[in-house]
Amino acid sequence: MAESTLDLTLDGPALTAWLVDFPSVSGEEKGLADAVESALRTLPHLTVDRHGNNVVARTNLGRAERVVLAGHIDTVPIADNVPSRLDEDGLLWGCGSSDMKSGVAVQLRIAATVPEPNRDLTFVFYDNEEVAADLNGLGHIAAAHPDWLTADFAVLLEGSNGEVEGGCQGTLRVLLRLEGERAHSARSWMGSNAVHAAAPVLERLAAYEPRKPVIDGLEYHEGLNAVRIEGGVANNVIPDACTVVVNYRYAPDLSAEQAIAHVYEVFAGCGVAEFIVDDHSGAAMPGLSHPAAKAFMDAVGGTAKPKFGWTDVARFGGLGVPAVNYGPGDPILAHKRNEHVKVERITHCEDRLRSWLTT
Repeated sequence: MAESTLDLTLDGPALTAWLVDFPSVSGEEKGLADAVESALRTLPHLTVDRHGNNVVARTNLGRAERVVLAGHIDTVPIADNVPSRLDEDGLLWGCGSSDMKSGVAVQLRIAATVPEPNRDLTFVFYDNEEVAADLNGLGHIAAAHPDWLTADFAVLLEGSNGEVEGGCQGTLRVLLRLEGERAHSARSWMGSNAVHAAAPVLERLAAYEPRKPVIDGLEYHEGLNAVRIEGGVANNVIPDACTVVVNYRYAPDLSAEQAIAHVYEVFAGCGVAEFIVDDHSGAAMPGLSHPAAKAFMDAVGGTAKPKFGWTDVARFGGLGVPAVNYGPGDPILAHKRNEHVKVERITHCEDRLRSWLTT
């Protein structure tokens, strides 16, 4: 395990290695939160607050804009991939190296080395991102201290391969319940097969054409799919119930209410006995038309991409703060035993953010 004192004079790659060597599996972040809080309190240009194992630090320079740099400090369980290891190809290996302690290292570097940014900054270090949504530290801050997250724009340093991914799509899971009547399979005409009753639902899904709306110049690609079907009693019984589980990934131009209404509309007339919203996390607008976002893109360079998956930028969206994903990690390597990050990408992300915040 790393030394308990966090040294903010370390460069980005060394700081990432230190963070990887300090285990902080979801639910066990207190030690790292303590270290982050203690280190940030040594910086006179920051005001530091804490809620649980979530640390928020802010500049108060009276700038015209405020932006948030946010990242989670927890990881998935360690898989014999700690301590960290730096190889000759410039790859830093270890649990959390990509998801997302390299992004957290960039946050800490900016906090320590940019005392007079051209925009006021809020740094958010939060816990329990890798587990159930009701435990998520960013959600807890938003509920208890929404004023701590007030901003014009936010950057979540989740791994994005050093490319900007704007906003995120929403995800909605709906249970479609079909009903029938039980009977012995030898006398199937005496009953009504609920699994067969699911055919119109599946036909509607097979024919569905997803939208591809363009928002802030980004083309999102929605998806409406059956992800599970459950039904059956025994091998000699006609089933009297069947559930089709449908997942709707929708673009950020739809509200939560509009997304739910769309699913109802798609399956109208399919004989569904009951619609149940089983899980729902709203989308987030990319906000790339905002002046702060334009300056961010000018500094970072490249071409922004839409975020098809769901990330915590949606929590900022719920607060009316446009947000993007931008971090050094590779999302494909997240949670893998061979998780690693390119050292040069850590430095690149830090340099690009520094340029945005100082020029």
